[in-house]
Amino acid sequence: MGAGIHHITLITRKVQANVDFYVGFLGLRLVKQTGGYEDATQLHLFYGDGAANPGSLITFLVWEDGAQGRVGHGQPSEVALAIDPSSIGFWLTRALSHHIEISGPSEEFGEPTLRLKDPDGVIVKLVGVGGFPEPVVWEHSDVPAKQAIRCIRGATILSEVPELTESFLTRHFGYRPQQSTEFIRRLVSDTGDIIDIRDAKGFWTSAPGTGTIDHIAFRAKDTNEVERVHGELASSNSTITNVHDRKYFYSLYVREPGGSLFELATDGPGMAVDEAPSELGTHLFVPPDRADKIDELRTMLPQFSWPGEERVIYRDLPFVHRFYTPENPDGTTIVLLHGSGGNETSLLPFAAKAAPRATLLALRGRATDEGTPRWFRRLSANRFDQADIRSEAAALAAFIDGAIEAYRLDPERLVFLGHSNGANMLAATMLLHPEVIRRAALLRAAMVLEQPPAADLSDAEVLLIAGDVDVFSNFGPELEGLLRDAGAKVDARTIPSGHGFDDADIAVLREWIAVRITSAA
Repeated sequence: MGAGIHHITLITRKVQANVDFYVGFLGLRLVKQTGGYEDATQLHLFYGDGAANPGSLITFLVWEDGAQGRVGHGQPSEVALAIDPSSIGFWLTRALSHHIEISGPSEEFGEPTLRLKDPDGVIVKLVGVGGFPEPVVWEHSDVPAKQAIRCIRGATILSEVPELTESFLTRHFGYRPQQSTEFIRRLVSDTGDIIDIRDAKGFWTSAPGTGTIDHIAFRAKDTNEVERVHGELASSNSTITNVHDRKYFYSLYVREPGGSLFELATDGPGMAVDEAPSELGTHLFVPPDRADKIDELRTMLPQFSWPGEERVIYRDLPFVHRFYTPENPDGTTIVLLHGSGGNETSLLPFAAKAAPRATLLALRGRATDEGTPRWFRRLSANRFDQADIRSEAAALAAFIDGAIEAYRLDPERLVFLGHSNGANMLAATMLLHPEVIRRAALLRAAMVLEQPPAADLSDAEVLLIAGDVDVFSNFGPELEGLLRDAGAKVDARTIPSGHGFDDADIAVLREWIAVRITSAA
């Protein structure tokens, strides 16, 4: 015991900025991409040295919709990475050239230390310390081997009961006291990494969220060691969770007396268990019980580009939105509006099956109903806030105009797809702003405008798909009639389905979109 830190896991909201910082600036290697074990729709990124060795791993849970966390007691507050003392000047210069704010060097326990913040505001320290070997360098890193990050130097924990936190670490994880100051107790492992326990009496409590450290994982030799520690913790009435097989390691979680979450993880099987060493980090993996859903999850998980590659630069537009770009896009863009209770990811797998080579632009409604997104306020089951519909339709029209300009979308190859509440929003927008949407597929749509204006939709094409057992199907014919009266070319279909969408919709939608894409080419 006492083998030190296995990995440290944090939470990020900004996946592209995160990759640019940890790969592009720090020179770490992205060694694994997975869907989370607790939630497969949550991206989990692992960074490390060139061989993904335990002790070098920094991992991130991507919470794109997550609230900002709050650093406080009961939580780690800083990550420290070891560099050669002679490379302090190199990193100062590199930070300036990458426009990253950095302070120092200052002395911390006699070690020269640079302080900077990652894109989510987490404090990352570069600590000049000898005794660590040169790392296995990733061949695509532009950081020279001598200046490269060696490994994790350590972490700082904020605790209201520092003496109990210290005792817990020494008893169960093999750390031993090294030195201390008035407010910090420094512990060291057999491998030389450190844990600084800062006395946080009087601090506010921590709150989980983006820009915080989720947990610190310590190294175990094998599963027997994990099970032994599991027994010790159980007998001491610790707040322990069950052990888990995480494919890349076997582990347990426990909260120490001060509230910080710890993990004990085996070194093996390691990150190369499902990827060749030369291909680490280049494929997406998901938990075994979701393996049959990997294509759907791939469309739902946030995309990013490698440093230096072309990427989507998201603009400040009226609605939260996300792009999904397939490997070989055909120039078509499908704009997606989810149904009530959905979000910007809900329609992505469905649309990708209907049009595999289309770029998908998925939006999130700004109204809420019992905490879930929708497109306009609902007053009752079949009555809606008319002023809100008109206001949100104007915002959607502005979004479309802004997106065409900002993202250089081809209006001739633009298709809109909405389900339920999202389909209703598209239909209302077509009637209120007839010049904006020319091709729309509306699934389970209804008329929600109480006084629809006269509109000229003679250049618009609309696909209406109704479900024969949809409890709301009686609201569809009125909308169909209004669209036809406005001059739209309406293709109305009824399929054996309820209010939700399914494979029968995909078949109809695929055929309808293919004709429009071909005619626009």
